[in-house]
Amino acid sequence: MISFWLSIIIFVITYIFIITDKIHRTIVVWMGAVLVIVLGVINQEKAIEHIDFNTLLLLIGMMVIVGITRKSGVFEYLAIKSAKMVKGEPVAILVALGFITAVASALLDNVTAVLLVVPITYALTDLLEIAPIPFLFTEIITSNIGGTATLIGDPPNIMIGSATGLGFMDFIMNLALPVGIILVTTIVCLVFIYKKDLTADKDKIERLMALNEIDCIREWLILKKSLVVLGLTILGFLLHQSLHLESATIALFGAGLLMLITREEPEEALLSIEWPTIFFFAGLFILVGGLQVNGVISLIANISLQITGDSVALTGILVLWLSALASAFVDNIPFVATMIPLLQEVGQLSQMPMESIWWSLALGACLGGNGSLIGASANVIVAGIAERNGTPIKFKEFLIVGFPLMLLSIIISTGYLYLVFWR
Repeated sequence: MISFWLSIIIFVITYIFIITDKIHRTIVVWMGAVLVIVLGVINQEKAIEHIDFNTLLLLIGMMVIVGITRKSGVFEYLAIKSAKMVKGEPVAILVALGFITAVASALLDNVTAVLLVVPITYALTDLLEIAPIPFLFTEIITSNIGGTATLIGDPPNIMIGSATGLGFMDFIMNLALPVGIILVTTIVCLVFIYKKDLTADKDKIERLMALNEIDCIREWLILKKSLVVLGLTILGFLLHQSLHLESATIALFGAGLLMLITREEPEEALLSIEWPTIFFFAGLFILVGGLQVNGVISLIANISLQITGDSVALTGILVLWLSALASAFVDNIPFVATMIPLLQEVGQLSQMPMESIWWSLALGACLGGNGSLIGASANVIVAGIAERNGTPIKFKEFLIVGFPLMLLSIIISTGYLYLVFWR
């Protein structure tokens, strides 16, 4: 019982410090993770077991690939090309980058998408001399929305697909429509929120339009090799279930292959990894592991599910909203890992049709990640890159924008699920 309450107290105190932004979030989470081990909430062996190394190694692999690819100048090329296609207008650039991020998140995964798009964003905002924050917020939010649409777009979907046998086309057929509606609605809202901030001087736009994007390519050989390896890595993600390989293995293979064929020095390649972000995730997994081991998450989920009885609609609504609110403040990967066996048990005991419940979990967990800066992997990655570029994202600043938009997306999801499955 002491460990039960200690796990809650340490988690809450850690979270308060993250919200205040007085101390770097990685240091706060690191100390919280060490405390739960020192005070006996969870032992070291169990703590390490709760770290999702597949997620961490996937991030490391993709960071190395993107870091080497960046040397070619391709991100600057894409930045100028995309900006010129929309006549250099900041509002149009925000819309374009939002849709590009969403599509890339669906076809790759949301972490890879932001790793590719954020460098383009900084290149553009530097050229136009405008604040990058509206663009970064848009990319965080649209990456989580786009990733919701497919099996490989967001880690919770991979976990749900693996546990239930739902395939790639099942996700697209059932989630692409609500995701499309949510994406368009969200981008319209973001344009409304940031329109006044999205202005650039005429001379800056003219200077951008006069640039020749081809001149940005500094290393053609690195570009060609990087594109080949990136293509093979993406193909590996699409086929990883058939190949019986984890996504982290594919990302690490891609990173190793690219270092090999470009003769990249390992020390230099490893400098492109956002190590504070990696350690932040490791600490967060341990903190949530303390809650899991001591039954806190299970207790909340069980009490919530008992309220609904055998009603599919009530169960689905509760799973959707509980997943969204929990995933906003607890990383969605460990939360989904806890919910999957609980929902499987509910299905066996009640004999209710479970397909719509799984879609509720996917929509809630993936879209809920937009509720706060630590709600999803992509959020933390962008925050880490932003900090390195001298434009740190404040927790409260993102919460004010992200949380209401997350609630709007869950309202739309509720309406979709009701009309399609529960009416």
